[in-house]
Amino acid sequence: MSEGLTRRRGAGASSAAPSSAGDSAPPSRPKSQQMSGSAVEGGRGKIAYDPRDLNDESETKGAPRLTLMEEVLLLGLKDKAGYLSFWNDNISYALRGCILIELALRRRIAMVRDPSRRGLALADRLIEVIDERQTGETILDEALKMIKSSEKYGAGAWVDLMSGETWNVMKIGYQLKQVRERLAKGLVDKGVLRTEKRNFLLFDMATHPIADMNAKEDVVRRCLALLTARTAAIPPQALQKENVKYRYMRAVSLVCAAYASSVLENALQRLSYDAREAAFVRCDEILAEFSTWPFGIGTSSEAGPVQVGSGSTRRREGGSGIGRESVQELVREVRKEIAENAGGAGSGGAAEDQEELCFEVVATVLEIFGRMDSLL
Repeated sequence: MSEGLTRRRGAGASSAAPSSAGDSAPPSRPKSQQMSGSAVEGGRGKIAYDPRDLNDESETKGAPRLTLMEEVLLLGLKDKAGYLSFWNDNISYALRGCILIELALRRRIAMVRDPSRRGLALADRLIEVIDERQTGETILDEALKMIKSSEKYGAGAWVDLMSGETWNVMKIGYQLKQVRERLAKGLVDKGVLRTEKRNFLLFDMATHPIADMNAKEDVVRRCLALLTARTAAIPPQALQKENVKYRYMRAVSLVCAAYASSVLENALQRLSYDAREAAFVRCDEILAEFSTWPFGIGTSSEAGPVQVGSGSTRRREGGSGIGRESVQELVREVRKEIAENAGGAGSGGAAEDQEELCFEVVATVLEIFGRMDSLL
């Protein structure tokens, strides 16, 4: 019979006809050939795909495994119980600030380039979207879309709006809801946490104990290395891996955000009382240096009071010379990062100016952290 069922030959199969009627099946394809290329190259199993998902190396190359928000949440979570302290009222507000920092470090948002902005307070300077490409992180993409589609506000207003701290009912739609739970579920997807149900008297609640202690230990180690260094040079243990962009700025942002979120003491609890107080003093100094723009004009070289809020001060008592030199070294390294990445982004002063506008957003959020009630 010359007519009948015909077999579809796969790639690599012989085009010759079977040698006899007894040939029951064509040569089998290697498994690697069966699984590769058919969806995109026009094989039988066609699927819908987004071309951006196939070429996202430029986005993920310099991004860390965990976002700043996820690292702060990890520091606050109880290892075995899997939930945050019920008395911590600061972390929700601080996480919204971390969203702005993360978007700025990924060069998605920046200050509006307007010379007259220098007459305004940092928190009142307007923010705009400079790159609307998605980041791959759900919460970051949601916040980016929100900033893009609305009128321009300052960093202080955006932190208030995203946290729901507004009396304007017309703007309540800007609130980002269930941020902590969504971050925890993202960490579950990354294999850092696991999900359990825990009974609290009259109701059950989902908790997220630590599944990968190495991830949390890495965050704790970086905080301790930065705040307890005994030399002026910044130890490599305080930084992300070498392929991560803005390693020094991320180290600064982590300890300052953890401090504002009232979870930094969880990383320092293994230290003695004196060492823990010295670490808080150094974190005060770091926050004072990086909550101004340009960086490095927040404190003098001599020990004295550091302004962290209107009408309130924290005294840098016990601050060592090595601690101040370490903070100044941090400022130099961050300035170097700004110059190097601006040079890699393009030529001329426009690229450098754009880079500085992104870091100005970071300084603004850190200035907001410095005015939070947790530091007074």
